[in-house]
Amino acid sequence: MLTTLRAVSATPDLQPDRPARLTAHVSGRVQGVGFRWWTRSRALELGLRGTVANLADGRVEVVAEGERPTLQALLDLLRGPRAPGQVANVAERWSQPDGRFEGFAER
Repeated sequence: MLTTLRAVSATPDLQPDRPARLTAHVSGRVQGVGFRWWTRSRALELGLRGTVANLADGRVEVVAEGERPTLQALLDLLRGPRAPGQVANVAERWSQPDGRFEGFAER
């Protein structure tokens, strides 16, 4: 069962038609199943920049920057039925991008 948590941006001037940053914490059985590789591949296909990394608590953290509709598409993929493993929850946070990423790195 997928539980969805949605977070409201703490940045009041975040506009839907401007670049944004998505930070998503994915929990469930998402480590050791190719989830980071799959996420990086989808992000690159979408033209996003950022990172995906395993966390010590068993979650995977995805930090991506790009146009908000494209970031939403990645978020939908993370929550979708084709994501590897078993996604139990995706918590999202939206913020302003800082442009520090080049490409999309798997860590």
